Amino acid sequence: MKHEKKISAKPNQSWRFCIAPMMDWTDRHCRHLHRMLSRHARLYTEMVTTGALLYGDAAKHLAFDPLEHPVALQLGGSEPEDLAKAAKLGATWGYDEINLNCGCPSERVQRGAFGACLMREPRLVADCFKAMADAVSLPITIKHRLGLGRDEDLNLLQTFVGTLHHEGCRHFIVHARNAWLEGLSPKDNREVPPLRYETVYDLARQFPDSVFVLNGGLADHAQALHAIGSLEGVMLGRAAYQRPALLAEVDRIWFEANDSDPTWTPLDRLVAALSRYRAYMIEQIAIGVPISSMTRHMLGLFQGLPGARVFRRDLSDQQALRAQGINWFDASLARFLTVQRTAAT
Repeated sequence: MKHEKKISAKPNQSWRFCIAPMMDWTDRHCRHLHRMLSRHARLYTEMVTTGALLYGDAAKHLAFDPLEHPVALQLGGSEPEDLAKAAKLGATWGYDEINLNCGCPSERVQRGAFGACLMREPRLVADCFKAMADAVSLPITIKHRLGLGRDEDLNLLQTFVGTLHHEGCRHFIVHARNAWLEGLSPKDNREVPPLRYETVYDLARQFPDSVFVLNGGLADHAQALHAIGSLEGVMLGRAAYQRPALLAEVDRIWFEANDSDPTWTPLDRLVAALSRYRAYMIEQIAIGVPISSMTRHMLGLFQGLPGARVFRRDLSDQQALRAQGINWFDASLARFLTVQRTAAT
């Protein structure tokens, strides 16, 4: 098979803290930065359609650094045979989990007859699950909403989860809102439909042998710790991306692990993570990756600290990045740290 590559997966099946799959955001560079901030958070790819893998450049979509483990591949599709083939590709490339997107409300995804609209077809989704589960030994997880439209009746949800559970599915990631497929943009669909965490807790009580991960509206660690209840885990999306400094506290808060020097300040941990990420950037630049593809993911890293606005402005200067490359990044970080030292005196 062209571009085939094998990577040994590291077994880690904790879903306690996950970073959501986000289109155009959680690419491999983003995931590498997040891994530099947390050793234990569970990472997800942006959604990849089965067509892109089976008829396009699979390597472009599937390549990742082994340091990213544990990392899951999120698939978009609704044909059991195609999903089985795509899941095999994911297993060959070394992913730790295959996740099926049954929650995206975008019009583009709806035109492809997958995403959130699949909640109307639980038998088809169960067939998709079974095809993937028969094809690979990895965990097959389902990411879904609570329902469709403004109807908060639970029959659709219970039928959906119940049908999958009967087929053997035991891992569900639940965005605790309905998906309104008409009249709302994808952005509004992440904010407008009411959050209903209690419904997720009820699901977990109905299916006690299953893993349920709570997604939706979680803005920080305190809120996530309060919301998790007796569930197996939480998933943060935009908050983790827009304020990646949150991830530097994940290992300590969620996994009772802290591998950094105990004398380090929170800023020390962020700078150390950037130092490791810098080495990755140099490797990627050497093979032709534009530095802006990597720096764009760190714009919010120092949010709330003196000098953060200047750092963000510097790294948004595309002309300087193209002209000076890693030297511009180094200068930007040095300017930020100078502001920090001045503010501390």
